[in-house]
Amino acid sequence: MLKGLGGLGDMAKMMKAAQDLQSKLAELQEDLARTVVLGESGAGLVKARVTAKGEVTGLDIDPSILVASEKEVVEDLIVAAIKDGQAKATAKSQSEMARITADLGLPADMKLPF
Repeated sequence: MLKGLGGLGDMAKMMKAAQDLQSKLAELQEDLARTVVLGESGAGLVKARVTAKGEVTGLDIDPSILVASEKEVVEDLIVAAIKDGQAKATAKSQSEMARITADLGLPADMKLPF
């Protein structure tokens, strides 16, 4: 198509690849916002639902631990469940990003904006 114009053909390929990457990243962002992981603590007594982007969307607390004298324990379990969910969300996000970069032929350790 741009044969004979030097490196412009390569530039067109690079622009197309950049557009493809941008499109795939936008799609990935949407998928991550819809993907929910479950963080747990206290052997499942507290569960946190977290999107793969790290947003906490809900908590499930076993009523058996809702005792006034155990307030600090319950708080700690909630924080631990949220942190577990966020760690799983980060792992899911990184896994999906690695898949996208591999699909596009980019280096696996390439850091893309998220």
